Amino acid sequence: MTASGYVPHMYSISVKGVVVRDGQVLLLKNERDEWELPGGRIEPTETPEECVAREITEETQWPVTTGPILDSWIYYINEAERHVFIVTYGCYPDTDAEPVLSHEHKEVGLFREDEIAGLKMPDGYKRSIMTWFAQLRAAENV
Repeated sequence: MTASGYVPHMYSISVKGVVVRDGQVLLLKNERDEWELPGGRIEPTETPEECVAREITEETQWPVTTGPILDSWIYYINEAERHVFIVTYGCYPDTDAEPVLSHEHKEVGLFREDEIAGLKMPDGYKRSIMTWFAQLRAAENV
Protein backbone atom coordinates (compact mmCIF):
# COMPACT_ATOMS: atom_id res chain seq x y z
CA MET A 1 0.00 0.00 0.00
CA THR A 2 1.25 3.47 -0.83
CA ALA A 3 0.69 6.68 1.12
CA SER A 4 -2.39 7.36 -1.02
CA GLY A 5 -3.91 4.02 -0.03
CA TYR A 6 -3.44 2.53 -3.50
CA VAL A 7 -2.82 -1.21 -3.54
CA PRO A 8 -1.28 -2.45 -6.82
CA HIS A 9 -2.95 -5.42 -8.47
CA MET A 10 -1.02 -8.65 -8.87
CA TYR A 11 -1.63 -10.67 -12.02
CA SER A 12 -0.42 -13.96 -13.35
CA ILE A 13 1.20 -13.55 -16.76
CA SER A 14 0.52 -15.96 -19.60
CA VAL A 15 2.30 -15.81 -22.95
CA LYS A 16 0.36 -17.51 -25.76
CA GLY A 17 1.13 -18.30 -29.38
CA VAL A 18 -1.01 -18.28 -32.50
CA VAL A 19 0.45 -20.99 -34.74
CA VAL A 20 -1.02 -21.32 -38.24
CA ARG A 21 0.01 -24.14 -40.55
CA ASP A 22 -1.65 -24.94 -43.88
CA GLY A 23 -4.46 -22.48 -43.16
CA GLN A 24 -5.31 -23.95 -39.75
CA VAL A 25 -4.63 -22.63 -36.24
CA LEU A 26 -3.39 -24.89 -33.45
CA LEU A 27 -5.66 -24.92 -30.37
CA LEU A 28 -5.88 -26.87 -27.12
CA LYS A 29 -8.92 -27.67 -24.97
CA ASN A 30 -8.46 -26.86 -21.28
CA GLU A 31 -10.07 -28.19 -18.11
CA ARG A 32 -12.93 -25.65 -18.47
CA ASP A 33 -13.79 -27.17 -21.88
CA GLU A 34 -12.65 -23.98 -23.62
CA TRP A 35 -10.34 -23.91 -26.61
CA GLU A 36 -7.23 -21.88 -25.98
CA LEU A 37 -3.94 -20.96 -27.55
CA PRO A 38 -0.86 -22.93 -26.51
CA GLY A 39 1.43 -21.16 -24.10
CA GLY A 40 1.85 -20.51 -20.42
CA ARG A 41 3.68 -18.84 -17.59
CA ILE A 42 6.93 -17.06 -18.17
CA GLU A 43 9.98 -18.09 -16.15
CA PRO A 44 12.21 -15.37 -14.59
CA THR A 45 15.18 -16.46 -16.73
CA GLU A 46 13.49 -16.27 -20.16
CA THR A 47 12.18 -13.69 -22.58
CA PRO A 48 8.50 -13.75 -23.58
CA GLU A 49 9.56 -15.02 -27.01
CA GLU A 50 11.50 -17.89 -25.45
CA CYS A 51 8.59 -18.65 -23.12
CA VAL A 52 6.01 -19.03 -25.86
CA ALA A 53 8.30 -21.19 -28.01
CA ARG A 54 9.11 -23.45 -25.02
CA GLU A 55 5.48 -23.75 -23.94
CA ILE A 56 4.20 -24.59 -27.43
CA THR A 57 6.83 -27.31 -27.78
CA GLU A 58 6.03 -28.70 -24.31
CA GLU A 59 2.28 -28.74 -24.95
CA THR A 60 2.22 -29.98 -28.56
CA GLN A 61 5.72 -31.16 -29.54
CA TRP A 62 5.72 -28.45 -32.22
CA PRO A 63 8.91 -26.38 -32.39
CA VAL A 64 8.14 -22.83 -33.50
CA THR A 65 9.83 -19.56 -34.38
CA THR A 66 8.30 -16.67 -32.46
CA GLY A 67 7.09 -13.74 -34.53
CA PRO A 68 5.49 -10.42 -33.58
CA ILE A 69 3.32 -9.53 -30.59
CA LEU A 70 -0.31 -9.60 -31.69
CA ASP A 71 -2.26 -8.40 -28.66
CA SER A 72 -2.44 -8.17 -24.87
CA TRP A 73 -5.29 -7.91 -22.39
CA ILE A 74 -6.44 -8.81 -18.88
CA TYR A 75 -8.65 -11.91 -18.76
CA TYR A 76 -10.83 -12.77 -15.78
CA ILE A 77 -11.22 -16.51 -15.27
CA ASN A 78 -14.57 -16.93 -13.51
CA GLU A 79 -13.96 -20.48 -12.30
CA ALA A 80 -10.61 -19.55 -10.76
CA GLU A 81 -11.76 -16.09 -9.62
CA ARG A 82 -8.54 -14.49 -10.80
CA HIS A 83 -7.18 -12.16 -13.44
CA VAL A 84 -4.45 -13.13 -15.89
CA PHE A 85 -2.45 -10.76 -18.08
CA ILE A 86 -2.32 -12.41 -21.52
CA VAL A 87 0.18 -11.56 -24.26
CA THR A 88 -0.14 -13.26 -27.66
CA TYR A 89 2.51 -13.73 -30.33
CA GLY A 90 2.23 -14.86 -33.91
CA CYS A 91 4.38 -17.98 -34.35
CA TYR A 92 5.73 -19.91 -37.32
CA PRO A 93 5.68 -23.73 -37.13
CA ASP A 94 9.01 -25.48 -37.68
CA THR A 95 7.56 -28.95 -38.23
CA ASP A 96 5.31 -30.98 -40.51
CA ALA A 97 4.45 -33.46 -37.74
CA GLU A 98 1.02 -33.82 -36.21
CA PRO A 99 0.64 -32.05 -32.85
CA VAL A 100 0.96 -34.30 -29.80
CA LEU A 101 -1.40 -33.80 -26.85
CA SER A 102 0.33 -33.31 -23.50
CA HIS A 103 -1.04 -34.10 -20.06
CA GLU A 104 -1.91 -30.40 -19.61
CA HIS A 105 -4.91 -30.43 -21.95
CA LYS A 106 -7.90 -32.56 -22.88
CA GLU A 107 -7.73 -32.24 -26.66
CA VAL A 108 -5.66 -30.77 -29.48
CA GLY A 109 -7.17 -29.43 -32.69
CA LEU A 110 -6.44 -27.60 -35.91
CA PHE A 111 -9.11 -25.16 -37.06
CA ARG A 112 -9.74 -23.06 -40.17
CA GLU A 113 -10.26 -19.33 -39.82
CA ASP A 114 -13.97 -19.63 -40.58
CA GLU A 115 -14.44 -22.07 -37.65
CA ILE A 116 -13.03 -19.78 -34.94
CA ALA A 117 -16.12 -17.64 -34.29
CA GLY A 118 -18.17 -20.69 -33.31
CA LEU A 119 -15.67 -22.10 -30.80
CA LYS A 120 -16.01 -21.79 -27.02
CA MET A 121 -13.01 -19.56 -26.42
CA PRO A 122 -12.24 -16.16 -24.87
CA ASP A 123 -12.78 -13.26 -27.26
CA GLY A 124 -9.18 -12.10 -26.83
CA TYR A 125 -7.91 -15.37 -28.29
CA LYS A 126 -10.33 -15.06 -31.21
CA ARG A 127 -9.10 -11.50 -31.82
CA SER A 128 -5.45 -12.62 -31.77
CA ILE A 129 -6.16 -15.49 -34.18
CA MET A 130 -7.93 -13.21 -36.64
CA THR A 131 -5.12 -10.65 -36.38
CA TRP A 132 -2.49 -13.31 -37.20
CA PHE A 133 -4.49 -14.70 -40.15
CA ALA A 134 -4.79 -11.13 -41.52
CA GLN A 135 -1.06 -10.45 -41.07
CA LEU A 136 -0.13 -13.72 -42.76
CA ARG A 137 -2.44 -12.90 -45.70
CA ALA A 138 -0.95 -9.42 -46.01
CA ALA A 139 2.59 -10.87 -46.01
CA GLU A 140 1.64 -13.24 -48.87
CA ASN A 141 0.44 -10.30 -50.97
CA VAL A 142 3.64 -8.27 -50.64
